[in-house]
Amino acid sequence: MVMLEGFTSAVVATRGGIDIHVTRGGSGPPLLLLHGYPETHVMWHKIAPSLAPRFSVVMPDLRGYGDSAKPRGDDRHALYSKRAMAQDQIDVMASLGFSHFQAVGHDRGARVLHRLCLDHRDAVERAAILDIAPTAAMYARSSKEFATAYYHWFFLIQPSDLPERLIGADPDYWIEKLTGAFSRSANVFVAEALAEYRRCLRNPATIHATCEDYRAAASIDLEHDAADAAERVRCPLLILWGAKGVVGRMFDPLALWREKALDVRGRALPCGHFLPEEAPEETLAALNEFLIG
Repeated sequence: MVMLEGFTSAVVATRGGIDIHVTRGGSGPPLLLLHGYPETHVMWHKIAPSLAPRFSVVMPDLRGYGDSAKPRGDDRHALYSKRAMAQDQIDVMASLGFSHFQAVGHDRGARVLHRLCLDHRDAVERAAILDIAPTAAMYARSSKEFATAYYHWFFLIQPSDLPERLIGADPDYWIEKLTGAFSRSANVFVAEALAEYRRCLRNPATIHATCEDYRAAASIDLEHDAADAAERVRCPLLILWGAKGVVGRMFDPLALWREKALDVRGRALPCGHFLPEEAPEETLAALNEFLIG
């Protein structure tokens, strides 16, 4: 892909039998970048080339997204629990020879990263969380205003196959509505990136898998969060959010993350939800200040 020239891609088989598509490049200490919805690893294209001189950058497509495997969901949505998706990343990094790494997660990838920090404390050295508050806290503080702004949360968790059929009727329109609703600047998404997001979401298996991701967040992930309610993330956390977005307007990200972690710092950036694409220079500067390498 021209946007990530110099990076290479391969498929890594996890111990659980899930094939994860991985794009990587650069040299130095390992850095895992986890994307959000409705995107793929391509969302990092504006900052990954600048990180590559300092880090061995690893950009997977999450289970169910992009060109990674998309198993059919089960009744408990366990195949798309953040615990299962976090284990994928441990397996990917181990296959590349990395037992310890720093990581950055945006949106859904940030929720996977939160679980990574809890389940694999010795693996994650530093973590940057982009534009989310903890899942359980966001559900617990739901309001009419939040449900209106984050309508997709409550739509995507509906039982199969309601959202699958509706999104499948016009996936390009769904991409257009989501990217437009949560970005705050014109011409944020380059044509090549949008084309990749559309290509992937046109696959009915991707639509189903990504709905399962959200269904898991409203069910089994909350069970796991409740069981770990007393646990705290021990590695340093950088929390970044969009000053013009929903998370910063409706929540106090730093306060909520300080309930979940021992070492938290961060700030708002001048953008909406899609930090690495809307405010790449500011996002890169914040990461370069925080990451070690």
